[in-house]
Amino acid sequence: QVQLVESGGGRALTGESLKLTCVGNGINAFNLYTMGWYRQAPGGHRELVADTGTDGSANYGDSVRDSIQGRFTISRHNANNTVILHMGNLNTEDTAGYYCYARRSELIPKREYWGQGPQVTVSS
Repeated sequence: QVQLVESGGGRALTGESLKLTCVGNGINAFNLYTMGWYRQAPGGHRELVADTGTDGSANYGDSVRDSIQGRFTISRHNANNTVILHMGNLNTEDTAGYYCYARRSELIPKREYWGQGPQVTVSS
């Protein structure tokens, strides 16, 4: 059974940093999955923050790219079935639930898993 286990959420003050870690327990061939993070602010819709492809490349969501550029970095560690989101110089607009996901779109049906979404709360 696949389970995405997230850790690292919590509270921070503006300007501080947090690291979100997601471990894909039970995922075979982790290296074949696109891994990433979405976030959903209170009253808002879920938006892509960043994902990393099977080649290790990083992609940042269109709606957040300008906001997070230079502050957020995504990385993956296939040997540990792990994807990490480093969030620096946090501001109150980063307050949201952050959801890890794993996806293989080439399969029919596609395979997709989601984490529980740890809360990140940034206050001034």
